[in-house]
Amino acid sequence: MFEIIEKNQNLLYIKASGEVTAADYETVLIPAAEDILNEHDKLRMIYELGPDMTGFSAGAMWEDAKVGMHHLTQFEKLAVISDHSWVVNMVKVFAFMIPCPVKVFSTAQATEARTWIG
Repeated sequence: MFEIIEKNQNLLYIKASGEVTAADYETVLIPAAEDILNEHDKLRMIYELGPDMTGFSAGAMWEDAKVGMHHLTQFEKLAVISDHSWVVNMVKVFAFMIPCPVKVFSTAQATEARTWIG
């Protein structure tokens, strides 16, 4: 599931817990991102995948890919906070495809992530 931690100006801070589903994207992340993009050209996003996040459903992975492709050039910065090694590795593998600065932080570095995102 997704929880909006902060939505302010062009910043969206989303925290994932449990299993993330397509419905989480459709009812939380996408509407929040589109609200921001209706008012601003670019989106800064903090995406926290906490220790209690268990994974993504197949539908959630598809929605994530769709959001990324649809709004690819509208990201200003992306901070990913996670201690899950598979998340960290996936971000490192795919970060080159995202045309904005992307940085991974551990959960202990959450304050640094907030400072970096601006």
